[in-house]
Amino acid sequence: MKSIKNICRILLALLFIYSGFVKGIDPLGSTYKFTDYFYAFQMNGLTGSALFFSFLLSLFEFTLGICLLLKLFIRWTSWGVILFMGILTPLTLILAIKNPINDCGCFGDALTLTNWETFWKNFILLGMSGILFYKRQTFQPFFNIIEQSIILLGSIIFMFYLELYCYRHLPILDFRPYYIGQNIKEGMTIPEDAPQDEYAITLKYKNRQTGEIKEFDEQNYPWQDTLHWEYVSSSEKLIKTGFKTPIQDFTIEHPTRGDITQEILDDPGYTFLVIAYDIRKIQSKHQEQLNQLATYAITKGYRFYGISASDEQDIQTYKESHQVQYDFCSMDETQLKTIIRSNPGLLLIREGTILNKWSCHDFPSVDELKQKDLTAYCLNQLQTQNGKQIIWILILGYALILSSYGYLKFKARSRRYH
Repeated sequence: MKSIKNICRILLALLFIYSGFVKGIDPLGSTYKFTDYFYAFQMNGLTGSALFFSFLLSLFEFTLGICLLLKLFIRWTSWGVILFMGILTPLTLILAIKNPINDCGCFGDALTLTNWETFWKNFILLGMSGILFYKRQTFQPFFNIIEQSIILLGSIIFMFYLELYCYRHLPILDFRPYYIGQNIKEGMTIPEDAPQDEYAITLKYKNRQTGEIKEFDEQNYPWQDTLHWEYVSSSEKLIKTGFKTPIQDFTIEHPTRGDITQEILDDPGYTFLVIAYDIRKIQSKHQEQLNQLATYAITKGYRFYGISASDEQDIQTYKESHQVQYDFCSMDETQLKTIIRSNPGLLLIREGTILNKWSCHDFPSVDELKQKDLTAYCLNQLQTQNGKQIIWILILGYALILSSYGYLKFKARSRRYH
């Protein structure tokens, strides 16, 4: 039983840490998911607090995971886990039955589960939580109260700062299909040997003599026996999902020229795309930077477009009030939110390949772009971003090493006293 309770503790800890971390590095993604939930359950009044719940949930899950892994305040932690799973499991059952949203978002964009897969996952975790809760009095802590408090506080500060950093800038790990280096054309291409969707077709025929309506499949329906059977209707059911392209519904509609998607993706030159799903939320200071970049890009012969899901009247009003000289195209709002977690955000592509992405807080200056070839500049920026990711990995590694050291020290001290 000792081994079982520790296996449950460690598995729960790793799942909570992973779930909290992947949500934490993409707080806006979780915000959009909370908003979808609020709309699905007619709780529109809570949409304004979606960002707060996004920060709170990832921080709570990550902290619970750390507490489980290092046995920090384990008895209180056991209460937190059993209550959390006790609420979450029936909620995900309702989601599985009603299916208002296809993806639960429990692991962000890192891992997509159906609502039924999420429920069964939570059902198993609830059972593991029950074992943990039942045996909570038998766990012996690794650290004393002061050490536990310091580690807990450090974990909370670390996770909150990580969330804040990724919210202000961009996620340090991008699990979406529009990551830097992705070729959008390739992301929309279906391979020739890719499996297709498979459907089961049901055909209904009416017996002319008895009036009985009978169901047939494609192999045995009486299509030639028109003397005895009359066709009524048909239906189909998806039984196997085929290959789905990572990128779907990427269509850029120009207000006067129509669909210019392929024109942009095939262009061997550079194209800047200002992504703003809601043009009304762009701050004036960011628009001033974009106007400067647009002037420079256009003089260099680069394409420069805005893309928004706002209506034409709002776009026209905004352009006039902010002296915007470039055209705004339209695209689906969900796609724009997926492309970049910033409103506005800036995308640089060449022949369909994403060379770089910037949040509104990191727009490059005109002087920066003048100094180097754009491709070389983007490569340098990418190396800098990779360096930041390495720093975060080192911080996590250091925290694990420190925790392991404390555990070994505690065990050594325990052996001396015994």
